[in-house]
Amino acid sequence: MKITRLENCEKTPVTADGALKAFRQVPIGKADGAPNFSMRVFTVEPGGHTPHHSHDSEHLNYIISGSGEVMEGDTPRKIRQGDFIFVPPSARHQYRNTGEETLVLICAVPSKYE
Repeated sequence: MKITRLENCEKTPVTADGALKAFRQVPIGKADGAPNFSMRVFTVEPGGHTPHHSHDSEHLNYIISGSGEVMEGDTPRKIRQGDFIFVPPSARHQYRNTGEETLVLICAVPSKYE
């Protein structure tokens, strides 16, 4: 069993093409012995965004704080603190911080995407 706090997890910049002012932390993942799922936390500063991309597996997201939009393909959809988002397999998506506060979201994915 592992119990941790987000402030104790290493924060690294998202370096994928198309990312801007986005950071990633992995509170629970493969390194902890989690064989199937990883829980990641993305922090996106105002004006920043994650890459516009897709994967062959679903993503399960929860907005911890902030607001912005998630791109569903080329369509922006508003998101804010407290929202849950299901991104289906192969769906092109991107998180954008269009607000004035930092956008922080949990992203649960199969461990191979960690």
